Amino acid sequence: MRSHLLNDLTAEHYRRSVTEGVERVAARLAATDRPFTGVTVDALAPRIERIDLDRPLHDTTAALDELQDVYLRDAVYFHHPRYLAHLNCPVVIPAVVGEAVLSAVNSSLDTWDQSAGGTLIERRLIDWTAARIGLGPAADGVFTSGGTQSNLQALLLAREEAKPGREGPAGPARLRIFTSRASHFSVQKSAKLLGLGPESVVALPVDRDQRMQTLALAQELRRCREDGLVPMAVVATAGTTDFGSIDPLPEIAELCAEYGTWMHVDAAYGCGLLVSPTRRDLLAGIEHADSVTVDFHKSFFQPVSSSAVLVRDAATLRHATYHADYLNPRRAAAERVPNQVDKSLQTTRRFDALKLWMTLRVMGAEGVGRLFDEVCDLAREGHRLLAADPRFDVVVEPALSTLVFRYVPRAVTDPARIDRANLHARKALFASGDAVVAGTKVAGRHYLKFTLLNPETTADDIAAVLDLIAGHAEQYLGESLDRAS
Repeated sequence: MRSHLLNDLTAEHYRRSVTEGVERVAARLAATDRPFTGVTVDALAPRIERIDLDRPLHDTTAALDELQDVYLRDAVYFHHPRYLAHLNCPVVIPAVVGEAVLSAVNSSLDTWDQSAGGTLIERRLIDWTAARIGLGPAADGVFTSGGTQSNLQALLLAREEAKPGREGPAGPARLRIFTSRASHFSVQKSAKLLGLGPESVVALPVDRDQRMQTLALAQELRRCREDGLVPMAVVATAGTTDFGSIDPLPEIAELCAEYGTWMHVDAAYGCGLLVSPTRRDLLAGIEHADSVTVDFHKSFFQPVSSSAVLVRDAATLRHATYHADYLNPRRAAAERVPNQVDKSLQTTRRFDALKLWMTLRVMGAEGVGRLFDEVCDLAREGHRLLAADPRFDVVVEPALSTLVFRYVPRAVTDPARIDRANLHARKALFASGDAVVAGTKVAGRHYLKFTLLNPETTADDIAAVLDLIAGHAEQYLGESLDRAS
């Protein structure tokens, strides 16, 4: 069994095995003619369940053959131009090279004596990102598993900073978090994990462009103070999941400064604007944030996972610091040993920063930004198609690369039937494997969603998928009418 351990004696075995795996994936990518096969749970589950994990195959080729049957053949492939569903991106090759390297070396980014150069590379990327945001010379941060963890850590810091209230310690019942109704669900989840009740999160109304209404924020902050409560944080969103909308960051920053409130910007989606050659101004005001979430595995075209939380004041990261004699003793901090676990909610942690490092060293920041600009331009073209097509109702003009729309047949006036037609169209499209789209609700009604993160997707792809959606919806409505008669 030692022949399977990666070391100096098995280097050639490692090379052959990884090469064979890469060749299988490359062949599958080259042969993919649609984003999904349409396989059902009932069809796939028995193939996986009948595999006896206590009877190994003892052969890499055989294991890859089996993997082809239970995973590679039926995977959902984000690189296909008609995958238009969620915030999943095709990945750039330099990042995949970085993934291969970091997996094999297997550095753990918790302490210096487990990572050395990896620690310094991550710190350099944090400094680079903070500078792009404009957080100032005292900024710092750490890589995380994703936007949810980044938001959780930011709100943990905000909670701890809010504890010394003007009228004494601020207990959990007095703390309030303000965010828009279009913000990510991780805000509510984080509040619960931090021991705050459901009343602690105040969801503010949005304008017609799905941006937080700052007048409502001002009113709620004033009411919070009048009621003797503590405004713990305002969570602004730079790229909402459903609409790609960007909250008015300068106005929010002014209100946070007026009320002494922590400003967190969830830029998990919109962080690609940091390297955009043409759209960086859309993030104006983000430089005033106390903390920022960025997901490189969205608009930087990185493999999952690659995220970070950045803070204006490095000292606030102390709220996540615990010392263990066997790992990061206090003397290590006094000796200026750079242990990243001092900043992180995680202990053992992958060297995910290497993927971004390789990307920047090969492609450059502007190269990544141009790719993001392409999908934003495509979204605008898609919006023009939808706005000109009487079969569809489109909600808002895109700020980034998301389109939310609804099939609306003229002959049908019952909103519930239209809901069912749109739901059916999405499910039928997924079952066919011809395309994958997402769905959401707007004002209680079912809508469909394109999340465009693939520069290879074209306007022709969008038009073709719209025709498929209309065809499935019309078929459903015709069949339901037949059943009713």
